[in-house]
Amino acid sequence: MTLIAIFLPWLSFLLRLRILKGILCLLLQITLIGWIPAAIWAVVDLQNSRADRRTRRIIRAQRY
Repeated sequence: MTLIAIFLPWLSFLLRLRILKGILCLLLQITLIGWIPAAIWAVVDLQNSRADRRTRRIIRAQRY
């Protein structure tokens, strides 16, 4: 998934069902200058998503 976020940032958003972010990222990626910020944005968002999922799992485990 990280490779997809680097090479096709817009697809990484769409695969995670973040449609609006995917469309905005595609518009940014169309320009060659915008490719690098789009890739960074996608990777950071992917890492944040994984951290949120991990945090939810820890909180759920502590409830029981």
